[in-house]
Amino acid sequence: RGAIAALDGMIDVDAALAVWQTALEAPEWERAPVWFHGDLLPGNLLFDQGRLSAVIDFAGMGVGDPACDLMIAWGLFSRESRETLRAALAVDDATWARGRGMALSQAAIFIPYYLDTNPVGVANARRAIAEVLADQRAR
Repeated sequence: RGAIAALDGMIDVDAALAVWQTALEAPEWERAPVWFHGDLLPGNLLFDQGRLSAVIDFAGMGVGDPACDLMIAWGLFSRESRETLRAALAVDDATWARGRGMALSQAAIFIPYYLDTNPVGVANARRAIAEVLADQRAR
C-alpha cells in the first residue's frame, strides 16, 4: 500500500489500491506447487527477429504459486494478447487477480527505486501499471 501511495500524482492511487485489495482477497493457490521463474520482466526476455529466443535471470526461481509469472501479462502484452494468454493457460479468476496484484506491486516498487537511473525499466513499469488499471476499469 505504501509503494502505491508513493505514486500519488503519477497514477490513480484509489484504482490501484482497489486492484491490490482484490489481489489480497483472492483465494490462495491450493493446487500442487509449480516451478516459477519469479522475475518475468521484459528485460529478462530475449527476442530474435520478433520471437522469444531465451529467458534469463533465474535468481527468483522457486516452487509455489504460478501467479507471480503472470506479471508479464501486464508488463508486455496488450489487453487482447493478455486475454489470449489467459485462455491458453486456463488461468482461474483468483490466480489472475493475484498475478495482476503482483504486477502492480512489482511496478510500484520499481518506479521510485529506479526513477533516475533506469528510464527504460521505469517506462515498462509505468506501462504495466497503466495496463493493470485499464483492466480494473474494464471490469
